[in-house]
Amino acid sequence: MSKLVISKLFLYRYRFYIGYIILGLAFIALIFLLPLISPSGLSDLERQSVVSSYNLHFSSITSGDLIDLPYHILQKISILTFGLTPYAAKLPSIIIGLMLGLLLILLLNRWFKSNVALLASILTVLSTPFLYLAGSSTPLIMLIFWPTLLLWLGSKIQGEKEPKPLWCFAFALALLLAIYTPHLIYLVVFIIFFAIWNPHLRFTIKSLPKFPLFCMGIIVLAGIAIWITNIISSSTVALTLFFGENFSLSHFFDNIKTGFAPFFSWGQPLEGVYLSPLIGLSSLALAVTGLFSTRQGFFASRNAIASCFIVFAIILAGLTPDSSLLIVLPFSILTAHGLRYILEKWYGLFPSNPYARVFAIFPLSILLALMIVPSLNHYVYGYKYTPAVANEFNIDLTLISENLDDDTFLIVPTDTLDHAFYQVYEDRHHRIKLYASTSDIKDTAPRNDIATINKAEEITLPEGYTLSRIITSPNSDNSDRIYIYSFNN
Repeated sequence: MSKLVISKLFLYRYRFYIGYIILGLAFIALIFLLPLISPSGLSDLERQSVVSSYNLHFSSITSGDLIDLPYHILQKISILTFGLTPYAAKLPSIIIGLMLGLLLILLLNRWFKSNVALLASILTVLSTPFLYLAGSSTPLIMLIFWPTLLLWLGSKIQGEKEPKPLWCFAFALALLLAIYTPHLIYLVVFIIFFAIWNPHLRFTIKSLPKFPLFCMGIIVLAGIAIWITNIISSSTVALTLFFGENFSLSHFFDNIKTGFAPFFSWGQPLEGVYLSPLIGLSSLALAVTGLFSTRQGFFASRNAIASCFIVFAIILAGLTPDSSLLIVLPFSILTAHGLRYILEKWYGLFPSNPYARVFAIFPLSILLALMIVPSLNHYVYGYKYTPAVANEFNIDLTLISENLDDDTFLIVPTDTLDHAFYQVYEDRHHRIKLYASTSDIKDTAPRNDIATINKAEEITLPEGYTLSRIITSPNSDNSDRIYIYSFNN
């Protein structure tokens, strides 16, 4: 009877490939099912993003609408293609979230051993803050996407004797597009100065073929020229890109407290779109373990990068509280460090025992299950059944699509977000007729139904109309959402 050799077993030899395939399939399925899981509606920021994207035109490039331009272009294409639905609004974030998850997996796999990178990738892409970003129809995900892309592209260039021009071109293009995201101009400036200061990077740039380098320079200079022209012509754009739309120096530390409160609120849930706590105690303990395990090799590239991004996230949170979500990137790196430290300590106890490595699978699987399953349950059920959070998401679009007949008169006051949002719906679907008041409605035969969002106390109904139906929302507050008035002969 031949001796069993663990290293020759199929599952052992291809364990990482199998793990990444399972992770990839589960991640893809979860990402595309996010709008069907939670949250089921759109927040005010998401609806404002939809309005901004739909009103984007070609002339916007020169008129000052540069903020998060790449994201808004994708969102407009999605709405023009699929109409105004919650899924179409979230589709750009789903696609970018899919790419961001892939980039995080590739980045961690480049910096750490395969076993550590696989486990850290699972914990990162299935965490509550990552799933929220991938399922939200706001450009906030770009704040993490561009730095992650730049780090991965930089790892393909740094340390290579002859880096491929394609990677250098992609890095320069990502650097250019990143300046359209608020606050990332500081990161871009830091990278440029670092490239000038570092002699190896200077040599790498000089060694690139001249023609690709010339083309890359023309594209970058043209993009920077457009960017500078617009921030000079629009003080609002400049303020938003550099400091945030509502920046106030006196509120700097209050903004930091507000931004990071959802991450560490393990008591009563906070009101807002973020489901607190965004990070579980077990995940936080693992990241803290990773942080302290790197104290001896702090100046190693990935350790310094994680620490610098933590400081960067704190500073940006002082400008805009939502920017605190940038902490997801260094958190993933520190999680990988924590896992590496735990595995090294375990294997160090049994340096000559191969069965100890196999036995480690069981406690490690239990640890991961205790971190992943509660996190997913927290995300799925928390956004549905936590009143402080669920009430921040508006499902009126779904209620209108499912309950209003064609050509219903929808009464929404002008100069409101609702009016701008449903103008997009009217334009794409032609199912409703949007009016500011009943006085704008002209006589029709037969008379169309009139609908209002919430009960309009001061509405003056045309003669012959009475309340026929009330459409309710499952949310705890403002459950009576849409009032429908029908004409009685």
